[in-house]
Amino acid sequence: MPSDQVKKLILEGREILKYNDFGIDEPTDQQLKLKQPPLVKPNMTDQQIDLPMNFEELKTNPSILDVFNQRQSHRVYTEESMNLLQLSYLLWTTQGIKSIRGNNYATLRTVPSGGARHEFETYLIVKDIEKLEPGVYHYLPMTHQIEFLGRVEPFDETVNEALVGQIWATKANVTFFWSVIPYRSEWRYSFLAHRIILVDIGHVCQNLYIACESIGLGTCALGAFDREISDRLFQLDGVEEFTILASPVGNVSKENDAKEKDFYAFLKTQNT
Repeated sequence: MPSDQVKKLILEGREILKYNDFGIDEPTDQQLKLKQPPLVKPNMTDQQIDLPMNFEELKTNPSILDVFNQRQSHRVYTEESMNLLQLSYLLWTTQGIKSIRGNNYATLRTVPSGGARHEFETYLIVKDIEKLEPGVYHYLPMTHQIEFLGRVEPFDETVNEALVGQIWATKANVTFFWSVIPYRSEWRYSFLAHRIILVDIGHVCQNLYIACESIGLGTCALGAFDREISDRLFQLDGVEEFTILASPVGNVSKENDAKEKDFYAFLKTQNT
């Protein structure tokens, strides 16, 4: 049986999921006409890399029904190299900006978001993508670029620690990490923002699943990760911006699909 402390935490978590106004009639920061937070995070370095957008050259599954039927979580990767166009496609489909509304009031992106607040930033730990140095990157959606933040040493050990011992993830070509900047949503929705944020991150990650499946890649969302280690990797303060979800991505094959059916046996072989 859960302890009284655990029961209390469970009930508090349930309250976040509910749409409750708690009888509080207080204007939001938007209603108070306080300055809107920036739509995106500014560049962190001067090492930007342009991403290709010739997506018509990718071999994509033309049947959206097949993509939905075949979509699944993948934890076993072939370790074949990915190319920059594939990465660009995944970044565009998960956080790409299609247009800007008003005087920099909101971005319209490839995913829905409550109030078009788009509270997330995308960070990458790249292991094996053609033309990219292994290391940490940050996505710049306004210009569809990535910027290099630095190397990761030792690579596998660091990724394994950030993902709390899920060693299979070290075989991924790239691991997506999303951070949240809560005030982007709090500015408009105040204390109701956090439920919306949880819904919004689901939209983003589902787009990654669908995009991966459409070009023969695989991913598996991870709610379990070491937030403090991840925040340090991406230079986040842990208060105004912090990691919220991770998802390794890699090449998959039908041969490896068989291993997915007995994944725990596969894990045992990896840990011996």
